[in-house]
Amino acid sequence: MTTPSYTGRFAPTPSGHLHFGSLVAALASYLDARSVGGRWLLRMEDLDPPREMPGAQAAILDALERYGFEWDGELNRQSERHEAYAQVLDRLFSQGLAYACTCSRKQLEGYNGIYPGFCRNAGHSMENAAIRLRVPELEYEFKDRVQGEFRQHLGREVGDFVIRRRDGLYAYQLAVVLDDAWQGVTDIVRGADLLDSTPRQLYLQELLGLSQPRYLHVPLIVQPDGHKLGKSYRSPPLTADQATPLLLRALRSLGQNTEDSLEHASPREVLDWGITHWNADLIPHTLTLAEAQLR
Repeated sequence: MTTPSYTGRFAPTPSGHLHFGSLVAALASYLDARSVGGRWLLRMEDLDPPREMPGAQAAILDALERYGFEWDGELNRQSERHEAYAQVLDRLFSQGLAYACTCSRKQLEGYNGIYPGFCRNAGHSMENAAIRLRVPELEYEFKDRVQGEFRQHLGREVGDFVIRRRDGLYAYQLAVVLDDAWQGVTDIVRGADLLDSTPRQLYLQELLGLSQPRYLHVPLIVQPDGHKLGKSYRSPPLTADQATPLLLRALRSLGQNTEDSLEHASPREVLDWGITHWNADLIPHTLTLAEAQLR
């Protein structure tokens, strides 16, 4: 089956090396695209230079290549897209859909991350201020291909959210929506930690007249203490000599029934098998998977 209209993407953040959790997300994204003859793009989400680890971008590309992944077109970097973000941000601000916020972290303590609207009608200038998007008192819902129906009331559960930080760096929510639209992404396959970001992105897509992609959020791989595998918890980086066993382990964590003969296959052969046998319906319908329980 070939679906030329399918365009997927993998978008790592270069704050550290790829780890097993990254591999699971990359593999799901890659196989979901390739199994229907779709395109698979690579985007470096390097929005936050202070958090970027020196050499991480090169290490991520090297790991993907050693594990057999091939992407379409050139690598895109969010750090090269600031002009596009600025144009949209200025438009939202001038239309009154976004506003400047000078609140300090201390002022926002005790609100559980839901912005109380202190600066909503203050009329601050954009200089030395965060820019927040006004959200409607509406519930947004969508059907995730794995997690099912998901609903979130933007006003009560999120509040007006930041689209440009006070230090001038653009926020993930704005950049990801604009980049996915710019690259023609039709299907977003990513970790379940981003499930509750999706309604904010749906609202931005609606506001900007952009089409809504399909979503698939794979379970997060978590450590025994409940923390997700990630750079901040010193999860071990992917090593080249473990490519085949780790790819097979990632396939099994995604519910795919691997064959014993694959244990001696090359990484590329494992991926080719995965493309042929991919079945997204087998992905566990859960938000997390304990790393210790994976075979």
